[in-house]
Amino acid sequence: STQATASCDQGRSSVVTVRCSPEKSERGELSVPSSCPAGTCDGCTFHFLWESASACPLCTEDDYHQIEGVCKRGVQETLFVWKEPKLCTKGVPLPPPSSAPCEVIALWLKVGLGVGAIKAVLLVCLTFYFWKKNKRLEYKYSRLVMSANKECELPAADSCALAEGEEPDDDVVYTQKPSLLGKLRAIANKHEVAENSESVQLNPQSDRWVMG
Repeated sequence: STQATASCDQGRSSVVTVRCSPEKSERGELSVPSSCPAGTCDGCTFHFLWESASACPLCTEDDYHQIEGVCKRGVQETLFVWKEPKLCTKGVPLPPPSSAPCEVIALWLKVGLGVGAIKAVLLVCLTFYFWKKNKRLEYKYSRLVMSANKECELPAADSCALAEGEEPDDDVVYTQKPSLLGKLRAIANKHEVAENSESVQLNPQSDRWVMG
């Protein structure tokens, strides 16, 4: 009522709160707040709580989910259960349990997969190791080639231009740069000559050279 009274300037009013409760009947139950056993705390506004299944929406496929069981003897069962808390009534019912054939991974297959994974890791590690080793050998080889080039550098060629009044020679001399193999052989020959020269000793009594 909106009629004003001495105790209620704006009149009296009632507030009914509807709550979904699937466990209750469609008629439901009406209760008052525990803080105000009479339903009102000021005598002007009355509060009521109505719990009923009729306040819940209809159930849909989004209100349940499936649970897949383990594979036993080649059969896997699937169950459907409502989501908790359930806040719906009627509507779509739960699907019945279902079963489907499945394949059990054998123990030997699990062991094989584990061994294969370990071998793959070892293969990657070995590949990385040999790659690093190859890089080191390549670096040493490049250093050796550079040192060989420094020791076997040829003197600069004389000018091929003819002076005024000179006639060109009939003999043509072709020069060829030594190859890398030739350079390495030259270095080896130098070391052999040095070793042979160190082994030569002079015998003062016979005035002869003695080869060691």
